[in-house]
Amino acid sequence: MRERVRAARYVVTSHARKEMNDDSLNTDDLERAIFTGAILERQKDRITAELKFRLQGEATDGRQVEVVAKISPTGKLVVITVYAL
Repeated sequence: MRERVRAARYVVTSHARKEMNDDSLNTDDLERAIFTGAILERQKDRITAELKFRLQGEATDGRQVEVVAKISPTGKLVVITVYAL
């Protein structure tokens, strides 16, 4: 995930953008959470069998942030949701 963020090979869903906005988070916070975070859980979608990852990291202001993301078939990181804890 970190390599994809460094290479700007990620997309943020509209749902994730709304959640970020609701918690006063921005792209810098998302990226920092990924760089400082650790994977809490790997989840496999029952229908599509895609893997999703829950990770927890730190926003730029020190708040704890959770990120849910997956790797798309094209290899990009897809950020599904982001929220402050």
